[in-house]
Amino acid sequence: MLTGTGQQLDETDVLLVDGRIQSIGRALEAPDGARVIDARGRWVTPGLIDIHSHLGVYASPSVRAHSDGNELTNPVTANVWAEHSVWPQDPGFTTALVGGVTSMQILPGSGNLIGGRSVVLKNVPAVTYQGMKFPGAPHGLKMACGENPKRVYGSDKKFPATRMGNVAGYRAQWIEAEEYIRDRAEYERKVAAGDKDAKPVKRDLRLDTLAAALQGDILVHQHCYRADEMAIVLDMAEEFGYHVAAFHHASEAYKIANLLAEHKVCGAMWADWWGFKMESYDGIPENIALVDAAPGGCAVVHSDSSEGIQRLNQEAAKAMTSGRRAGLEITPEHAIAWVTANPAKALGVLEQTGTLEPGKMADVVVWNRDPFSVYALTDLVFIDGIVQYDRASPAPRRSDFLLGQPAAAGATP
Repeated sequence: MLTGTGQQLDETDVLLVDGRIQSIGRALEAPDGARVIDARGRWVTPGLIDIHSHLGVYASPSVRAHSDGNELTNPVTANVWAEHSVWPQDPGFTTALVGGVTSMQILPGSGNLIGGRSVVLKNVPAVTYQGMKFPGAPHGLKMACGENPKRVYGSDKKFPATRMGNVAGYRAQWIEAEEYIRDRAEYERKVAAGDKDAKPVKRDLRLDTLAAALQGDILVHQHCYRADEMAIVLDMAEEFGYHVAAFHHASEAYKIANLLAEHKVCGAMWADWWGFKMESYDGIPENIALVDAAPGGCAVVHSDSSEGIQRLNQEAAKAMTSGRRAGLEITPEHAIAWVTANPAKALGVLEQTGTLEPGKMADVVVWNRDPFSVYALTDLVFIDGIVQYDRASPAPRRSDFLLGQPAAAGATP
């Protein structure tokens, strides 16, 4: 058993009761009526968490009608919420589940400087996004550095067209949000003082989101590849008093690993994607391991892919292998945190999930072998103590969309 806390426990039981982990230990007594699963010879881990997904907002099949992740009508669309685009019937949720993914952050795309709010979902079947929302998880704010926003807007001679335009655009928004916070505080002060003529501040959905990010109620997640741009964003965060939860993609995070650790910022990265555009050119396969190796470093393996999310365990294995080749000692009990505890931390839900500990949500995966093996398959996936996937089941979970397709459902035409 890999707990996500840095431990490997052998010949150990896990007791799940009422959706929570009740206890972990050897020779636990099963309550009357409990289902007992013999997992001898198999591995048990926390449910995997993908910090960067677009499932539901870029749903399968990939057609224009399902392209709902980028509101490319303004470089700043902090007023939009990804959850309002999520299609719960996306077949990608099921394939991610088969890969052991129990929770994920669904983000708007990266075509804008500020793309809107993200949402954390549990990978459970539902017909509404409300039925999938992770209870109590904070919203995120998707921001993007570099090539994407300047390419989307600058090509039509619209602002921003350069990296300096990107930064000026962020700062202008933060300044406006600061004013919004001050104006609301002044109105509340006047009301408290008995001023009956005080006029309320007109509500603005864009500024609601930005103000909440400045006040720490919404977590900032920034798409950013280059080390110099990440450092600029950290300067800007210090200027306006907010915290970056994680830099996503972060191909050059290894160059500033100590700086990220100093600022308590996670790097959410791919194992080996690089070179597909100029700002990703300096990506190296040791990136994740080097970010992890910095004192206090927080490394996360993410997918940004409806296919990659099915193999987060293998992506972590590749990163672990690259680190070992570079001379870093990385154990399975440590690396499992890259896809469990660390993303939970960056999403603000570590108190609820991400590790196998008593009191936490019973999000658990049983693997047929070492999860870092290329041959590893999930046998059972529990979410809140309920079996959501069973490899032995003759009727695996399918989305309603696939049930409507005879070939996909395995029916005879």
